[in-house]
Amino acid sequence: MAVSEAQKKATAKYEAKVYDKTLLRLPKGKLSAIKAHAAARGESVNGFIGRAIDETMERDEHKEQEV
Repeated sequence: MAVSEAQKKATAKYEAKVYDKTLLRLPKGKLSAIKAHAAARGESVNGFIGRAIDETMERDEHKEQEV
């Protein structure tokens, strides 16, 4: 079933309200490695990248507190 223009517009409006977006540039071949890694763990690429960022930020904060 085709998506109506009204639905596309509503979806775009919702996404603009709820999500921040950024462009991620990777060396050739890196994205396929990330996709495979995430899929092997039952995650989406977006979920994996978000988790990787959260875990790294938490680890960095713990390191800063130790100093």
